[in-house]
Amino acid sequence: MFHCISVGLHRVACLRPARISALAMSTLILLASNLTLAGDLKKADIERRFGPPYQVQEKLREIPVWPLTSSLEQKAGPVAYVFESIDLAPLPGFEGTPMNFLVSIDRKGNFIDVELLRQREPVFTFRDLGGLGDTPLREFIAQYAGRNIHQPFLIALDAARNRPGHASNNGVTTLDGISKATTSVRIVNQTVLGAANEVARAKLGFADRKQHGPSAHVLSDVYDPVSFAEMLSNGMVGRLRVTNAEVEKLFAGTEGANVDETAMAHPDEVFIDLYIAYLNAPTIGRAVLGDAQYSAVMERNFDKRHLWWIASAGRYPITDDDFIPGTQSARLAMTQNGTFYDLRDQDLEPKDLSGPPALNTSLLFGINTEASLDPARPVELILTVGRAKGSVLPTVVAKQLTLSYLAPARLFAYPPEPSPEWLLAWKDRWIDLTIVGLSLILLSVVLARPRWISRDARRLRLFRLGFLTYTLFYLGWYAQGQLSIVQITGAIKTLKAGLGLASYLYDPISLLLIAFTVISFFVWGRGTFCGWLCPFGALQEFVGRLARRLRIPRLRMPLAVAKRLERGRYLVLAILIGAAVLFPSQGETLNEVEPFKTVITLGFERSWPFIAYAAALLVAGAFYYKFFCRFLCPLGGAISLGGLLRRSDWLSRRGECGKPCQRCKAACKYDAIEPSGEIRYEACFQCLDCVGIYHDDKRCVPIVLHQKKGKRLLAERDNQVSMQNQPRVFHRSPAVPEADGR
Repeated sequence: MFHCISVGLHRVACLRPARISALAMSTLILLASNLTLAGDLKKADIERRFGPPYQVQEKLREIPVWPLTSSLEQKAGPVAYVFESIDLAPLPGFEGTPMNFLVSIDRKGNFIDVELLRQREPVFTFRDLGGLGDTPLREFIAQYAGRNIHQPFLIALDAARNRPGHASNNGVTTLDGISKATTSVRIVNQTVLGAANEVARAKLGFADRKQHGPSAHVLSDVYDPVSFAEMLSNGMVGRLRVTNAEVEKLFAGTEGANVDETAMAHPDEVFIDLYIAYLNAPTIGRAVLGDAQYSAVMERNFDKRHLWWIASAGRYPITDDDFIPGTQSARLAMTQNGTFYDLRDQDLEPKDLSGPPALNTSLLFGINTEASLDPARPVELILTVGRAKGSVLPTVVAKQLTLSYLAPARLFAYPPEPSPEWLLAWKDRWIDLTIVGLSLILLSVVLARPRWISRDARRLRLFRLGFLTYTLFYLGWYAQGQLSIVQITGAIKTLKAGLGLASYLYDPISLLLIAFTVISFFVWGRGTFCGWLCPFGALQEFVGRLARRLRIPRLRMPLAVAKRLERGRYLVLAILIGAAVLFPSQGETLNEVEPFKTVITLGFERSWPFIAYAAALLVAGAFYYKFFCRFLCPLGGAISLGGLLRRSDWLSRRGECGKPCQRCKAACKYDAIEPSGEIRYEACFQCLDCVGIYHDDKRCVPIVLHQKKGKRLLAERDNQVSMQNQPRVFHRSPAVPEADGR
């Protein structure tokens, strides 16, 4: 399962605990069953939340929502819909488990309320964020009330706290974010909007923007005088002319055949001459209505509805005898891409139209802009023709005529395609990404050619302290780039639920670090992240150095004991992976063995038990160097397993290393060098101390001894060639002469 370089039985034996842990974790994942994602509430729960005048109907089968009707509008049908987000948009959170919200929207797409039902985000648990717990999250979702899902939503990431009622600017709804929880807030926003849009598309007739993009808007400054005849020819006015014979053909073979005596007697006469035009475009609207009437209509259209002129001539009008102005016509319907829209009369009958023939009906109809109809795409106007056979209990047969209409594209403009939410997160943090990217390039150069920086002990110390200061303060506390075991357990839970890993895109800094760390596995092994890029590890190193300044004694344990204790991080990792697979809720609590959230993510803004635990680990690190990293860190255990992918032993060794020279082993604070001189890469943090000693003619004992004898130490390649027949086994990279710049 992992790549390993065969260099002798000793190495295989020392890694056996890691292999056992990896096997155990794989077995747990394979044996566990999939997580189930389902809503939490029943109809009675909804009824307790929505009292009179609302009436909660049974949950729909085609889409998991509860329709709400109103006793004040008994014939209006559903006036709102209530649903749980997890049934419609189960987007995994940072911890890997989808959050669940109870969302309610009215029939115009306005949010009535968003209520938190369930969440397991680490930053909102255990009274985090200065003891506020999930209060900031509840304040954040309270901002949705009164907003419309048709508007674009923008999260103000620089806001430290929410201010309910924040105004919308230029049609953009601005929501105040939550400091130190930017990734979780973006996932919350996508969850709420994703679920609401699913309902809006299914029940409110909203267009599917995933398939068709944003709707076009009318170019208000485009106007070309045209005649009615020209509009008929260029498509600005749609027309459908149907004769009696053609309608009779529709009813052939049904109970409605041969019922219309007039049609039978005059088959070539016009049954209906149907017209449609989109009036919002000035060129069409002014040509159909005239300038004065068009201006009056547009001033009255304060809701900015899509307005359509629909008229008919012939025997069959577009309205029946029961038609009431201001309502829908029972004979007309409009659809686009399979979605039907609420086509409602505007209670305005145009007068003195020039161009069309004598009409029996001429009306203006409107569709709400919230319905997301795209006026630049084809629409279908459906006219229902009904016939009845019999007088006492008549048999009614209905057929439909369809008029397809597409206004000229030059009258519209399309807004740019909105960027996905995750891409906005990357754009918002482009400065941070640039700085982190440059730091990773710098670190890669240093690790690839470590000789110059490490040969001078003072130079290495200054560089390392400077880089670790950047790691702690900028990468950790400012940029929130602390990788965590939560990202591993969360990924496992997300994949088990079949939800994918798209939520990781919302945290660009962490994703960049994850990608770099994975690549570093193949080149340098586990030490790149643990030794240079872990903010908590950097803090531990500073604590250890401060302890030396304060003359606090550093305790060291026998190498055999240290090796056994190092298995602890694999054991903790296996427990957390097993809990994530088998006991997800308990696993969230067990993840607190990792102090990263307390120290780095929240900057010690937690209750005292968590602060005391983190402080105890730091104190332990003052006595035993990097105590947590070496013996307990589950993320370090996972990264050590990833380090097995290393393609070469890149730290150079001499034949004298270990036998007899113990200089590097004595200097290694991590116990990562065997008495034989062999590097234990799974324990190495790549501090480069041993690299500096190896290349320094004042610190490397074999070099010093050769110089005292007046001899020149063989170059590494020659030295290795001379030792090929010796029975001892060493881990060594391909030899590199001292003059090669390393």
